[in-house]
Amino acid sequence: MTEAGLFVQPGAVIPDSGKWGVGRLGRAVALAATLFLAACQTIVPRGPVEQPPARPEQTSPRPSTEVEPGLPRDTARHRIALLVPLSGSNAGVGQSIANATMMALLDAQADTIRITNYDTTPGAAAAAQKAIAEGAQLILGPLLSEDVRAVAPVARAAKVPVISFSNDAGVAGNGTYLMGYTPAQSIDRVVDYARGRGVTSFAGLVPNGLYGERASTAFLRAVEGAGGQVVSLQPYGRVAGGIAGAAQRLSAKAPYDAVLIADGGAAAAAAAPILKRGSGATTRLLGTELWNSESGIAARAPLNGAWFASVSNNLYRQYATKYRARFRAAPYRLSSLGYDAVLLTVRIARDWKVNAAFPEARLRAADGFSGIDGAFRFGRDGVAERALEVQEIRGGTAVTVSPAPTGFRD
Repeated sequence: MTEAGLFVQPGAVIPDSGKWGVGRLGRAVALAATLFLAACQTIVPRGPVEQPPARPEQTSPRPSTEVEPGLPRDTARHRIALLVPLSGSNAGVGQSIANATMMALLDAQADTIRITNYDTTPGAAAAAQKAIAEGAQLILGPLLSEDVRAVAPVARAAKVPVISFSNDAGVAGNGTYLMGYTPAQSIDRVVDYARGRGVTSFAGLVPNGLYGERASTAFLRAVEGAGGQVVSLQPYGRVAGGIAGAAQRLSAKAPYDAVLIADGGAAAAAAAPILKRGSGATTRLLGTELWNSESGIAARAPLNGAWFASVSNNLYRQYATKYRARFRAAPYRLSSLGYDAVLLTVRIARDWKVNAAFPEARLRAADGFSGIDGAFRFGRDGVAERALEVQEIRGGTAVTVSPAPTGFRD
């Protein structure tokens, strides 16, 4: 468990501002004070002296040595818990999110917010229980959907809202909000864009499992809503040769104008040549939000000309530069979720009284919020609706061909 915030605890080591590039936050200097006990001497006269009447002995009460368990109470700051994996296989992304939240606190100069980090790897429910016992009024995280399922009932019982970084819409609602990039929104956006460019017939490759199931449902609904037609939808297992076999089966269903590949860049690049041979070089490939999480997606030559929808990278590039300067490492793409969650909290905290319950209703503001990843707002289902852009992979770079809206119309 670690702390983040604009405060100094006894024994805390504050990084040098020049090394970390913290901006206005100067170097913290610890001041030590030494108490001196002066000895008192009684001068006794030589002659007989009448002794004063004896006074009843008074004893000073002993100072209490009882230590209050948990973290010290903070009456001037809002207590926020960050639940992310800080150990195990997902420690890298978890630490990157934790770094991002600290960076957001410093950038926003949010001196009324105190964030404590809790590791979810040993147990997400136990981490949530500890956070709430130590006074957390809002939980940011967890990252994994199974951890959200474990945390949600614990937080709900304590009436503490949860803002998760998962992309599984099935865990949202009833006090749990979802900031993760969901496949349904990116699929709907890229299908709508393709339909506007004359694409009428669609096909798809989707992996087995929950993500594939939700991508399939979103794809069918998006194409139907856009007035197009799905010619074929081929599932596959994420095993060696799985997507290649599905691509060959799909090629037998040609012709079609565009193919959605609901998987990462490596799988899409493996399927692309097979699809182009079977359906023609003019077939447009479509990707999902997964593509934006891969820094080298544009360098995959087989995907040249493909479209995919995602959050804008304009502000993220600036953020990534600052992150590298401060932490001497590149951030994980998902770390921007932590940064934006803090910006959201800072905005609400302007009118949030310290030690009062978090004003959950403000999370559902119709005008939404804005951050590194652009504009977003929470719907009735608790899922963040995002303003997405469409990018095209072109000559080794990703070019924005349809900018993201700056806000919401209704």
